[in-house]
Amino acid sequence: MKPIAKIKEPIAFEMELFEKKFRLSMSTKVALLNRITHYVVNRKGKQMRPMFVFLVAKLVSGGEIKDRTYRGASVIELIHTATLVHDDVVDDSNMRRGFFSVNALWKNKIAVLVGDYLLSKGLLLSIDNEDFDLLKIISVAVREMSEGELLQIEKARRLDITEEVYYDIIRKKTATLIAACCSMGAASVKPDSEHVETMRKFGELIGMAFQIKDDLFDYGEEKIGKPTGIDIKEQKMTLPLIYTLNNASEKDKRWLINSVKNHNNNKKRVKEVIQFVKDAGGLEYAQQKMKNYQKQAFEILKPYPDSPYKASLELMMNYVIDREK
Repeated sequence: MKPIAKIKEPIAFEMELFEKKFRLSMSTKVALLNRITHYVVNRKGKQMRPMFVFLVAKLVSGGEIKDRTYRGASVIELIHTATLVHDDVVDDSNMRRGFFSVNALWKNKIAVLVGDYLLSKGLLLSIDNEDFDLLKIISVAVREMSEGELLQIEKARRLDITEEVYYDIIRKKTATLIAACCSMGAASVKPDSEHVETMRKFGELIGMAFQIKDDLFDYGEEKIGKPTGIDIKEQKMTLPLIYTLNNASEKDKRWLINSVKNHNNNKKRVKEVIQFVKDAGGLEYAQQKMKNYQKQAFEILKPYPDSPYKASLELMMNYVIDREK
């Protein structure tokens, strides 16, 4: 059995019902919009985010799920989908999960409007049901994601980024949404309890590990997830490269910065940079940090009683750092 299918087992029924509710939450009277949202929903990814919502809700409540939990998962998925549609416009990307992106098929203007529509749908789903605590969780996440992206644009281009700034960027850009999923799951069944903050922290730690794993794919041999060296081509400063720069001699530092800044389209040079980072121990350092985040997340789960949901969350934490794309 594939890892994701095994993780999903204790919430298989909820995930199936969630899919139906999610499709309903997308419906509209505008035919063009229906066509596009139908296209988007049918090309769903692994659905890790709603899985976090349901697993955490069941962990915290001892197996209980409420209507609020379904709404929370739908809000997360609507907002997440909106950010992906907008990301593809920003990155001028024509592909998403192996299919054409919305902007590739319907152009940028429509893609931006569809993203806005999904965002408003998510917010209204919470407002209409007076889930104001859930709305706050997702609104904070959207604010932080925007800040993270802008912080990356502002800092990464200068190539003098510190490890602290890098962690700040990935915490906001990636970890904040997984943190929102976990706190949303807890808040949907135990509002105003200490579980909401505990699970937010848990999700944030997993999100940090998840992003560092993504960074490591850039140094992979095969084209898994994304082509080798794409971060270097885009002048994105990731943890293996930051560590290498911080520990390189002035001469090597100048060569690395020059390579990333001025020769990022030269395949041979990019390969040399990748090799240099590997030889300098950049990958081992990033792996060690990633495992450290994972270990801290395991510690947070420890006090919770054993259950199929806890076992699935532990499997998910291993999957995050063992996945191949």
